[in-house]
Amino acid sequence: MSTGPQDRARSAPDQGVGGLRPPGLWGTRVVRVPGAALSVIGPTAEASAGLPEVLFVHGLGGSADNWTELMAELDGTVRGEALDLPGFGWSAPPADGNLSVNGHVRAVIGYLEETGRGPVHLVGNSLGGSVAVRLAALRPDLVRSLVLISPALPELPPQRTALPTGMLALPGMLRLLRRLPGDARGVEQATDGLLDLVYGNARAVPPEKRALVAAEYRRRLELPYAMQVMVDSARGIVSAYTERGDQALWRQAARVRVPVLLVYGLRDKLVSYRSAVRACAVFRDSRLLVLPASGHVAMMEHPVQVARAVREFLAEVAGRAGRG
Repeated sequence: MSTGPQDRARSAPDQGVGGLRPPGLWGTRVVRVPGAALSVIGPTAEASAGLPEVLFVHGLGGSADNWTELMAELDGTVRGEALDLPGFGWSAPPADGNLSVNGHVRAVIGYLEETGRGPVHLVGNSLGGSVAVRLAALRPDLVRSLVLISPALPELPPQRTALPTGMLALPGMLRLLRRLPGDARGVEQATDGLLDLVYGNARAVPPEKRALVAAEYRRRLELPYAMQVMVDSARGIVSAYTERGDQALWRQAARVRVPVLLVYGLRDKLVSYRSAVRACAVFRDSRLLVLPASGHVAMMEHPVQVARAVREFLAEVAGRAGRG
């Protein structure tokens, strides 16, 4: 009965390279695109037919699971799906090993073309934000609007608290990462450090969520490619920050013509608020949500407020399209 690429994608086995994704609120499938196999979570088509199509793209070291709380808040409002970029979450690394921003853009384009979902409302956080910006500039036919949550756009000089993340791109860092302890104490310390880096208030993270983060960190340590993926993707971000000409991310941002919702947290240790000021000036059609108590992952820390802003934004976009 399968007659098109969308049907073929949905019939792919529910199996990622790291094993079967644990059951959750959303269904899981693998979508095969040129050079990669992407693990994707989201509702069935029947459960959300006719709703606005939204695709969520995570940041460096993240996964589709970063979006589950926001997706739950938006349930019934959108047909939202979140994917694991190549090498992250439950997706295997790409066949060609390309983990640059361009490589991730190519994977997302492959997903949209394979499933026939575009144009979509594209939501990106951090690295996912830079992927979304570049995709919207290069393939405007696939994007209806952008929601950018602390997007990784070039910021010079960077915040001092962001320097350790940038150091992942340094030569020799891979050997250092592979020496990190994988025992219970080492995993606990790494989890605390990660939460403190991306949350505005890590002490408010519930114990059950902290335990899930620790379990995922432990699982990633067991994957032979996990550290290489982190280092190569970090190098990809640094490389994108230094690009000039038409490939420069800020220049591509100026080419984006769709409406843009920008979300920034004043306690973000990786992307400063001054980047928000520049983004508002560069994007042609932007609006800004600032969350004073939020860090780098507002969709995880304040999903209710972010969901409210997204609903209002999508209603505005739909209203303008109707008038047009």
